[in-house]
Amino acid sequence: MAASADESVRVLHVDDSPGLGDLVQHHLEADASGLRCQVTTETAPDDALSRIRESETAFDCVITDYRMPEMNGIELVEAIRETEPTLPVLLFSSEEADSVAAEIISAGLSDYLQKGHGTEPYTMLIRRVEHAVHSEGQFDTAVETELDGVGVIGPDERFERVDELYASFYDYEPDEIVGKHWTELHPESEVDHVRSNVLPVVREGGTWEGRSEGLRADGDTFTESKLVTALDDDRLLIAVSDIDQSEPVSDT
Repeated sequence: MAASADESVRVLHVDDSPGLGDLVQHHLEADASGLRCQVTTETAPDDALSRIRESETAFDCVITDYRMPEMNGIELVEAIRETEPTLPVLLFSSEEADSVAAEIISAGLSDYLQKGHGTEPYTMLIRRVEHAVHSEGQFDTAVETELDGVGVIGPDERFERVDELYASFYDYEPDEIVGKHWTELHPESEVDHVRSNVLPVVREGGTWEGRSEGLRADGDTFTESKLVTALDDDRLLIAVSDIDQSEPVSDT
C-alpha cells in the first residue's frame, strides 16, 4: 500500500555505483519540499529483488539505473512485475530516452528521468517519486483502457479538433478547446510528466497508454484513461475517458 501524504515514502534505490547511491539518498531524505523519504540502497539487482520479495517492510517506490551487472534496469523491472505488478518503478539513468523507448513501454515503467550534473536532476527525481507514488500514470500497454473521446493536436501542440465527448470531460464545448495548448487541460504537475516522458516516447513512434490527471474548466482535476500516439505531419492523436465517472459509486 502506498504511503499517504503525511507518511514517509519508502524508496528502494538500485545502482551499481555506491557514490551515486549516497547522493540519491542524501537528496531524497534531505528534501525540504514536503516529501519525506526513507531510502534503502542496493548496488546489485539480485539483492534488490530479494529485498522486495522477502522484506517485511513494503516499498512504495523503486528507483533503478539502466546499465548494471547481472541484469539491466528494464530486466529488473520485468522481474519486479512478476510479484509486484503495481509497484511504481522509475528509471534514473544516463541513457537517452529514445534509445530505450520501446523497452520503457513494454516493461511498464512508471517514469523515466535522465541523470545529469548539479542538483536539478535530484530535484526533478523528488518530484517524479511523488508523482509515481500518488498517481497511477505509467508506461503500460497492458492497461485495459476504455477510450471514448478523441482529439487531435497539431505540430504547434495546440488542438486542431476534438469531438463533443472529449470536450465534455473537461467541461468545454469543442470549439472552446480548438486552438488551446494541450497544457491547458492538465495540472502543472502532470504537464512536467507528459513533456519529459510521454511525448519523447510517442514522437519516436511509440504509444503511451495509461492514466493521468485532467484539468476541467473550473479548475477541478479528474483521473483520465488516456492513449497518445503519433499521426503524420507531427500531429498527435489523443483518446481519453473519465475514470472517475466510469467507476461505480458505492451505496455505503
